[in-house]
Amino acid sequence: MAQDPIRVDIVSDVVCPWCIVGYRQLKQAAEETGVAIETYWHPFELNPDMEAEGENLRDHIMRKYGSTAEQSKDARDRLMKVGADLDFDFHWTDDSRIYNTFAAHQLLHWASETGQAQALKLALFDAYFTQGKDVSDPEVLVDVATSIGLPPEEAREVLKDQRHAEMVRQKEQFWTSRGVTGVPTMVFGGKQATSGAQGVDTFARLLKQLTSQ
Repeated sequence: MAQDPIRVDIVSDVVCPWCIVGYRQLKQAAEETGVAIETYWHPFELNPDMEAEGENLRDHIMRKYGSTAEQSKDARDRLMKVGADLDFDFHWTDDSRIYNTFAAHQLLHWASETGQAQALKLALFDAYFTQGKDVSDPEVLVDVATSIGLPPEEAREVLKDQRHAEMVRQKEQFWTSRGVTGVPTMVFGGKQATSGAQGVDTFARLLKQLTSQ
């Protein structure tokens, strides 16, 4: 008899590069081990106080983490290599910016009501990291939603009237109240949590361990 898929709750932000890396690692681990998983995405804002126009990514990293311009570039170069190994294209320029993602999380909550949150999440990762788009811009968000088959006019209304804003805040508070301070945080089967992109081998061992319990 086939085993039920393992539920994996992923707390993440769409401007977090390690979130898409961690997801790709987890997906590869599931494929290699033959362990079925079901992923559920939850909101976290890396920069809840970010100004509307965003901030130059290099300047942001230097300011937030105290790194030099060279260290910031080295980190991005390393991520590009990690992404390439996982068939994901990180594309950064000197003009790359980081944005607030509260609106994106509201759209993701809306998409979750029809089971399309994962498709939208992955499309937003691609829009931001590969295409360099402003994922705080309502029109960009509507375009991304439309690209996966969601109705554009409803997407635009969701963002305009902010009908899901309070729910997103509640979800964010739920996870931070349980000790989540960084992303990606993954919770396996509601009982075992990991933080960060753990690597394919580590995720594979964890999945096999969970299926043997």
